[in-house]
Amino acid sequence: MSPRPSGPGNLLEGVRVLDLTNVLAGPFAAYQLGNLGADVVKVEVPGAGDLARQLGADAGLNQERLGASFLAQNAGKRSLTVNLKSQRGREVLLRSAAEADVLVENFRPGVLDRLGVGWERLREANPRLVYCAISGFGQEGPLRDRPAYDQIVQGLSGMMSVTGTAESGPLRAGYPVADTLGGMAAAFSIAAALVQRDRTGEGVHLDVSMLESAMTAMGWVVSNQLIAGQEPKRVGNDNFTAAPSGAFSTGDGLLNIAANEQRQFAALCRVVERPELAADPRFAERGDRKAHRQELTDELEKALAARSAKEWESALAEAGVPAACVLTVPEALGNEQVAARNFIHDLPFPEHPDRGLRVLGSPVRVAGEAAGPATPPPTLGEHTDELLAELGYSAEEITSLREEGAV
Repeated sequence: MSPRPSGPGNLLEGVRVLDLTNVLAGPFAAYQLGNLGADVVKVEVPGAGDLARQLGADAGLNQERLGASFLAQNAGKRSLTVNLKSQRGREVLLRSAAEADVLVENFRPGVLDRLGVGWERLREANPRLVYCAISGFGQEGPLRDRPAYDQIVQGLSGMMSVTGTAESGPLRAGYPVADTLGGMAAAFSIAAALVQRDRTGEGVHLDVSMLESAMTAMGWVVSNQLIAGQEPKRVGNDNFTAAPSGAFSTGDGLLNIAANEQRQFAALCRVVERPELAADPRFAERGDRKAHRQELTDELEKALAARSAKEWESALAEAGVPAACVLTVPEALGNEQVAARNFIHDLPFPEHPDRGLRVLGSPVRVAGEAAGPATPPPTLGEHTDELLAELGYSAEEITSLREEGAV
């Protein structure tokens, strides 16, 4: 099974996952399962593989089908090439599914059914199989057949409408948040389904919608609309629910401050040497501060101009006021807190022994252990022969499958 050694962090040890997904949401889901010990078999198209193999900032790696986007979400997996347009290729998938615990796919709804290897057929092969279909809009509904990428979902979910300022207009988040949320929803639902399967002995079909996953994560933006009938507006870096809560200019750099409680606001005023602000009728109570948000921001930024964001971060944190610098991505990756928890994992770089590969692991520590991949991302089809042999194919049969273009 998995090359991953046993350990307290391997909650899914002994679970085999067939990952038939491409690009991000599905690969991310399977990667999270692998980080917790599952044996993830990435099923790819012969000669092409996951589209993410050709995506990333390094054009040379893209040509080698080792794109950064692929490397980031596929460490620890094994690659099996299967041609699902071939009868014998479909037989390989069915035999693989019969030995698996989970199958994850993100084809458009109905594609696998048309190929004869959809949920009903796979359930016949393995009644205990947990089958997870990830799509932009779900397996039912008027939009089910539409293609969807992260940007499309960000727009349709309402995320973009509340991101930015009144002047900027709607903005997309600067990272693929809808894809990632869909993948995380898939991963936790698969884990829950495995618990139920162990109780009942029966698998289940999971239908994950990226659109619904995105909307689930929108917090007060959605709840204020549904419950209070208040349509949200773009407020830039301010937090609509409290003041002072947002991003503030300092003598050097931008500082996030979230003084949401009365005691935190009083402490903030003391630290910036403006204690009179706490007694000012415009700012005395929570509602007052929200009503006079811009005036309060102006007063605070005058005081914050005396020192750098880094200096204020330390002083405010010591006083119990939530505050932190706004970091760049390189700065965030180099943050001492990230390093202390061993969140970034170092692996051999596939096909490049002179290079090192750094990837993010699981955001969950298990029994004090940082969970992450044990092996580097696979080259395309790297483990095909190995996995076919595990399924019981003889050397002669494997050769025959290759000659027919089935794998």
